[in-house]
Amino acid sequence: MQFTSEQRLDDGVLEREFTLGGIPGVLWTPDSASASAPVPLILIGLPPLGLRRVHARVAARARYYAAEYGFASATIELPGSGDRPRLAATEQARADLRRVMEAGEPVTGEIVDALVLPLVERAVPEWQAALDALLALPEIGGPVGYEGGIISIGIRLAVVDPRIAAANLFAGSFVPAAMVEEARRVTVPLQVLLQWDDEGNDRQASLDLFDALGSKEKTLHANMGGHTGVPHFELDAGARFFARHLS
Repeated sequence: MQFTSEQRLDDGVLEREFTLGGIPGVLWTPDSASASAPVPLILIGLPPLGLRRVHARVAARARYYAAEYGFASATIELPGSGDRPRLAATEQARADLRRVMEAGEPVTGEIVDALVLPLVERAVPEWQAALDALLALPEIGGPVGYEGGIISIGIRLAVVDPRIAAANLFAGSFVPAAMVEEARRVTVPLQVLLQWDDEGNDRQASLDLFDALGSKEKTLHANMGGHTGVPHFELDAGARFFARHLS
């Protein structure tokens, strides 16, 4: 991990950009974090829009977690997104998805698999490598939570990495049938956020996935409104969820 920039924000949070094997990322730490008082960590997954486009939104979450609960937060760019090299298969899958949606045709399982599964296979090992590097920093001590991003990535990470102690997942992305089956193996505490009228999401499919998740402790937060209408209070609800399981 190489830090490429550093700035102390006006609320005392330290924001550091880094690269890890060519993957860009950002780490936010509260001013209370130190080698003598290491803090828990939240991994913030990104949508496939590119880190630069969503930086302000993700930074606002991270700064809230730092200021209100003393958590560090980090994110990394998705494979094929932002300034990273494009993936030909993913680009083709996105084109196929746009084509069928514009034509009003059903999205097939083959398209969903081609769109999501290669991202899961690439992104999860990258998150694990980032987690290795982040937990090696003296001011980061764990435990670790995961939130947001593509829900299939969160499912896989919660299944394969025992360092993930809790996950706050956002419904709204296409989920391959194989990932629904994998969801049955998730055991960590979960909170799932669903926008009831999300125009890009199959509500029943999201409810079926929630039902499939194997965790004994899981909570569904469903709010009226579209994809961008998430109530502001859900930020604190997510923070309090992590406070119960990471503090």
